[in-house]
Amino acid sequence: MSKPKDWEAETDWGSLGGGGSGKTAEKLAKNEKTTEEQRAAARASQIEKAVAEAIEDARPGLHKVPDPVEPAGEGALTDEEQVRYRECLEGVDLGNQAWFIQGKALDTIAVGRLFRDTPHKLEPHRNYETIEEWAPLEKGVSVGQCSKLRAAWAIGEVLAARGYDANPGQVREIVPVRNAFNLNAAVALYVLVADTWGQDKVTAERLRNTVKMLPGDLELDEDEDVDALAKTIKGVLVEELQPPVSHAIPAAVTRAVDKRAIGIADALNRPRIPRSEVTRQLMQAFADPEDSTVFDIVLERMKAEEAAAKKAARKALE
Repeated sequence: MSKPKDWEAETDWGSLGGGGSGKTAEKLAKNEKTTEEQRAAARASQIEKAVAEAIEDARPGLHKVPDPVEPAGEGALTDEEQVRYRECLEGVDLGNQAWFIQGKALDTIAVGRLFRDTPHKLEPHRNYETIEEWAPLEKGVSVGQCSKLRAAWAIGEVLAARGYDANPGQVREIVPVRNAFNLNAAVALYVLVADTWGQDKVTAERLRNTVKMLPGDLELDEDEDVDALAKTIKGVLVEELQPPVSHAIPAAVTRAVDKRAIGIADALNRPRIPRSEVTRQLMQAFADPEDSTVFDIVLERMKAEEAAAKKAARKALE
């Protein structure tokens, strides 16, 4: 007769799973941990992919500019053409901003001496010591161009943020204003010129001439913003920013003088009166110390012209 089975032994939970309840729990925890690690790895992969795509979208490049194609037709743009147009506009804007982006990068490299552990291209036994050594050899940027870009980039960045399309040649002319006062003052002078003559009429020469007009004893508040500073400079230069006065005698005046000279010739019973003689007589009458009639007339006319010119300048600056 066989021995009865030990029911408790047969049903001992510790014998299940080949290792008892402790091993079972351990196995379940291990499986759960593996699953969580796989999920975390999947999430990390998705994030990495999203970041890579975002970086690619933001990265400039010629490949992002659509290839030239013929118009789809006349009139309004198609949806595809509108997308192509927007992509091209981004490329144009990037080109306009590239110079001050480059300037900021060069300035950051120079200030932080980020070139200091890069071996010198011509003398590999040593590293670069200055930005003036690094820029021409590593990036083909001349020393002079590097200095100009570094000095101008901050002004260009602010002007671009305000919607102005300033090129490095223009900004270079107002760098002395930033050096003498501050960044806002330089931007304010550009804004003043743009508002006076129009954004499309801003030139390096016009900026340079306006900078020359600033009085040597000019004082500007460092805490004022761009618009306030522009008004201050505008008030200082209101008389200087006048339309240029032409000293040439208008053709209509010359014709009128010739006609009046005929009247003098008739009165004197002469065939004609040369214009040079009329001019001499007028100058003598103007300089006559005993008779100021001509002088007074000329003075009043010049006062009227001066007042009209100032009024026009003020109106242009409003």
